[in-house]
Amino acid sequence: MEERSLRITGADKNFFGKLTSRLTKMLIPTKVGFNSMLISMKRNNLLKVFENLQKENDYDQEENEKKFENTYAIYLESLDKYVLDSIYKKVKNNAATEFEKNALSKYYEVTSLKENEYIEYKYRKQKYLLELDYENIIKNAKSKITKKYINFYIYKMDAIYKAILKNYSIKLADSTNAYDSAKEWIYTKIFYTLEEYIQNILSLKIQNNEDGKCDELKEEYEKYEKYSVGKLDTRDNIEKNMVILGISRKLFTHSLPLVVAEQCYEKLLTDARILVQDTKVATKREKAYQMLINLIEDYNIKLLSTKVYWDKPEKREEYKKFWDNYKEISKQKETNFSEYIQQKEVLFIKNDIKNIEDSKIDYSKIIKYYKRKLVDYGAIRELRNSIKNIEGKYKKVRSTAVNV
Repeated sequence: MEERSLRITGADKNFFGKLTSRLTKMLIPTKVGFNSMLISMKRNNLLKVFENLQKENDYDQEENEKKFENTYAIYLESLDKYVLDSIYKKVKNNAATEFEKNALSKYYEVTSLKENEYIEYKYRKQKYLLELDYENIIKNAKSKITKKYINFYIYKMDAIYKAILKNYSIKLADSTNAYDSAKEWIYTKIFYTLEEYIQNILSLKIQNNEDGKCDELKEEYEKYEKYSVGKLDTRDNIEKNMVILGISRKLFTHSLPLVVAEQCYEKLLTDARILVQDTKVATKREKAYQMLINLIEDYNIKLLSTKVYWDKPEKREEYKKFWDNYKEISKQKETNFSEYIQQKEVLFIKNDIKNIEDSKIDYSKIIKYYKRKLVDYGAIRELRNSIKNIEGKYKKVRSTAVNV
């Protein structure tokens, strides 16, 4: 009897264990559905408040803004609760889809920033929750709700990305030693965040460009799209980041100010110069060189020409001379295009040599490459120095170059 009793008890435990597990899995969708209903209610309320905010009625605008922020906070709380209550339980009980597993993994990735990077965590978490609901809406919501939500989504994402980039800008512009060792990582984060915005938000703006505000960005976006397919090498990545920076000058002039954009350009220039001097294959080096010339033009024409404040007055005067020469050369663009291209390239090379001669980085190889180009263009003359050896033959000992 004792043995039989034990066997029955064991069987009962096994049976009830399985039953409990199945019931838990069955009840989870109900919980998800309940949360979804709450989220839907709070979302609809938020969209109504957002519509009132967009009307821009000066009389009660401040009140509308307060109401919007409060409603937005409640909406985010419901999304956060959905992740913790529903997705977490489904993952724990092996009832989650791949989407839900990835969603929870991303959630923990974002929350890991909380201790050391609270400002970034604050905005990254909002971004994560909005993206989660946006994906759900695109799959399931009616077209009318989708359109309303997209307008809100773009509006809020613009503000979030600007806040994230502003946080990076403050760190990059900090002259103390606190961030010196981490600046390389900050550059990476800036380019990653800009690309993320272009892929997810700018593309959405262009698709829903009813007011024509994004027309001037379409051409730049199409340039970026060329680098969004296939495997990219180092040169491709530098070119892609150059296009991304160009777009950022039109979208993030305040959150990514000129002084920070300048540092980003200088980082790309450093990478491009090193690529040219380290590339052994002649054809690949020539392509890298052409990319560097395009980058120098972007940096000088798109960025430095808009610079108002200069730390050193002598640098400002030097740039004025460069700019005057560039404008003079540009006059030939219509009449003699090939001459214009060559003279422009010579100007860029000479200017870049001045900028890197006293650099802490060893640029000796690229300076030699630059001078070889100037000799080929007839911009400088090579002087061949030689001595007579004991056999009476002349031997070259060194080569110098002088301006023509």
